[in-house]
Amino acid sequence: MESRNDGPQRSDALRNRERILEVALAELSRAVDVPLSSIAKKAGVGQATFYRNFPNREALVMEVHRHEVRLLTDAATELLKTRAPDQALREWMDLLARFAVAKVGLSDAMRQIVGTADGPAQPGYALVIEAIEVLLAANHEAGTIRPGVTVDDFVLAIAGIWQIDARGDWQAQSTRLLDLVMDGLHAGAPGRG
Repeated sequence: MESRNDGPQRSDALRNRERILEVALAELSRAVDVPLSSIAKKAGVGQATFYRNFPNREALVMEVHRHEVRLLTDAATELLKTRAPDQALREWMDLLARFAVAKVGLSDAMRQIVGTADGPAQPGYALVIEAIEVLLAANHEAGTIRPGVTVDDFVLAIAGIWQIDARGDWQAQSTRLLDLVMDGLHAGAPGRG
């Protein structure tokens, strides 16, 4: 009788997949036409392992994007478990800025896969909106942001992060911009005497 030990194989497979996604994000951000074999090599996996996970470029690009969206949206709930609502919102805004910079790198690859759609047609948009809703609701309940701020208001207020040049000092620029947004959200908040 053959003994199977799926535990380590599953964790190895998961680590391989995570490494592929990490390398793919970096490589696709540099060049949309990077050879898939180069991504596999830099991730330290064989061709068979790579293609078992991602049978083609489209599957890889879509999964990199989904993975990044998942990390971003899951962070909203996690931050609310350990931070005050306004601190969670501000830290999540920093994560969103990092996502925006990563997305700039992926944008050419995504355009080839899903066309030129932005906003609501973009894969993962609904999940990001749900994360924003959760964060805003927690802040409204705690009285840490001004009453009546809607998701649409918030999205419009932070839209500037999508205009920041990822090749420049994007971190300093996004910090200044998001601090201004947060100051505006705090203004008139009932719980911030």
